[in-house]
Amino acid sequence: MIIRRLFASVIVWGTAMAAVAGGLDDLKSLYKAREFAGKDGGKLLVRLMPPKDYDAKQKYPLVLVLHGAGGRGDDNWGQVRDQSLPFQQLASDEMRAKHPCFVVAPQCPGGKQWVNWPWGKGSYSQDKVAVSPELKRTVELLDALAKEFRIDADRVVVTGLSMGGYGCWDIILREPKRFAAAVPICGAGDPSRAATVQHVAVWAFHGDKDGVVPVRGSREMVAALKAAGAEPKYGEFPGVGHFAWIPAYKTPGLWDWVFGQRRTPAS
Repeated sequence: MIIRRLFASVIVWGTAMAAVAGGLDDLKSLYKAREFAGKDGGKLLVRLMPPKDYDAKQKYPLVLVLHGAGGRGDDNWGQVRDQSLPFQQLASDEMRAKHPCFVVAPQCPGGKQWVNWPWGKGSYSQDKVAVSPELKRTVELLDALAKEFRIDADRVVVTGLSMGGYGCWDIILREPKRFAAAVPICGAGDPSRAATVQHVAVWAFHGDKDGVVPVRGSREMVAALKAAGAEPKYGEFPGVGHFAWIPAYKTPGLWDWVFGQRRTPAS
């Protein structure tokens, strides 16, 4: 079922930034800077927020957040600063008390992409698009964190927006046994492989007036999942352009739904 909400037909940068402004200095102290070395010798700059009062005797869920194109760089901060809303939500006192978890945010270098495919083309074939070095290192990063900390392997989730929306779809399709849930926003994937992730809980979002990443990318993935027997959730915002992540992350009950998911075996 498509969830529709009424929003203004145009969202300008000022409105979008006003919705996420404030608290960036606090975020910098909560999301610790790290550097990860991949097996290929390449590095990945990372921000990591551990659970408050981390207890090594307990297991915790992990949320992987893949940023959009504006967060690329080598400052190890743009990935949080550029689209800070989910990071602020997950770092709030209420959320940290209710849903203690690890939040990890790798930074894609300037000029690189999570998925090497033009954003405006929508759906693609993984047979023709190899996994990017950056996404491959991200998978290796998840493995390394699981060795370093007490991560609940049945509660690893991923979300991403725009370029990160592509990355969100791509990583679950390439790693179908790894994730409990995915929240891809204004992205696209490979519909031909949807059956491999029919067991993964998906809540996708897109604006129907998106002029950067065509809405058909999300529609085609959701339709393919349904055809494979899955029951994905889909929120499509009428009149909204590319900044669909603002209303998406503000959807009531989203994070409760995310943390309520558990990994199920792939068929």
